[in-house]
Amino acid sequence: MRRRMKSASLAAALLLCSACPPAAADQNGAVDVVHFWVSQSEAAALDVLRKAWAETGRQWIDLPAENKVAVQRVVSDRIANGYAPAVMQWNANEGSRELPEMGIVLDIEDVAKADDWRSVLPASVFERISYKDKVFFAPTNIHAENWLWTSEAIFREVGLKAPETWDEIFTAAEKIKAAGHVPIALGDRPWEISLVFNGIMYSQLGSEGYARIMRGDPALVRDPRMAEALGMLRRLSGYAPPAAARHNKTWADATAAVGAGEAGMQFMGDWAKGELVARGYAVDKDFGCSLIPGTEIAYFMVIDAFAFPLTNREDAAEAQRAFARMVLDRDNQVAFSRIKGSLPVRTDVDPSGLDRCGRLGLEKIIRKSGVSAQSMAMPTQTSEGWIAVLADFFNDQTMPVETAQQRLYDIIDRQ
Repeated sequence: MRRRMKSASLAAALLLCSACPPAAADQNGAVDVVHFWVSQSEAAALDVLRKAWAETGRQWIDLPAENKVAVQRVVSDRIANGYAPAVMQWNANEGSRELPEMGIVLDIEDVAKADDWRSVLPASVFERISYKDKVFFAPTNIHAENWLWTSEAIFREVGLKAPETWDEIFTAAEKIKAAGHVPIALGDRPWEISLVFNGIMYSQLGSEGYARIMRGDPALVRDPRMAEALGMLRRLSGYAPPAAARHNKTWADATAAVGAGEAGMQFMGDWAKGELVARGYAVDKDFGCSLIPGTEIAYFMVIDAFAFPLTNREDAAEAQRAFARMVLDRDNQVAFSRIKGSLPVRTDVDPSGLDRCGRLGLEKIIRKSGVSAQSMAMPTQTSEGWIAVLADFFNDQTMPVETAQQRLYDIIDRQ
């Protein structure tokens, strides 16, 4: 309900501003772009699109924000002050359909038809960017959340191979700790902990159980295997730095620790690879990649995209459609994903330029083993509650498993 209230507020602001004067940013084909890609690798990947846009002779006005919530706040503030941004970064997830449902974003179906997006995008992606047989989002790339990154230097030092089971993960963590290194690299954001747990949960419940919880079946949260999964998360917390030591550390800081040989492992989406490469580290030399044990048959997909708020300015709509076409350009797709650590959304790209991690991900997409990541599948408010409980449990060693399990049950039950 609160998620719908937020969306309704956004819609109301857009409607109120339908007669607002145009902003300078919307003149002469310029676009103002609100986004949360601010890490070193994310900014470098976004430069691919910035340069491509500049080559069209148009201006890009950059409006970076700290995270997804901040993007929503910036968009709402811009609307309240009299003009909507031309472009806003958005995840193509369950909640994203509310934007076209409310009629507050531009329909780019004509671009999708002219450029034949239906034949070059995976069905799972096309479904996410569409509403009532029309396209409303321009997808940039596909990420997966269920990756394990390992420090090649530390694994060589202690004589370890890439873990293929959870028992091997715990064995590796113990050996890394005994050697004087941090076993599990982690930042201080709650969502990082949820990525770890979602992999554990999938390995315990399997694909059907995972899907049932993502669809909102609370009964399965009380399954004994969920208690086992929470117990594994608690055990893993003993190998990560305590919350105080992680204060003000980001996921990118944790990723850098793996690349530098300061930490042994990190559970993180494949945007970590983009960060590692941006910092000068190489796959199979400085870091290794594998899917989290128990999730090898799945690919926890996150689809990044751009949306285009409606305005009453015809020149803005033309620029927005040109922007969407630029995002899906084949060369831009490959160049962007190579830096971002992700996969292009187009299926007609040459895979020879991908590294081992990228080829592994592409194989999963081709085999249609992609499933929605928790952050994409759950309604926003449910996802936020889910993440908060897991972070509380991970950081509070006194919280019983039963308490965390009941709190997760209550969150899913209210969905």
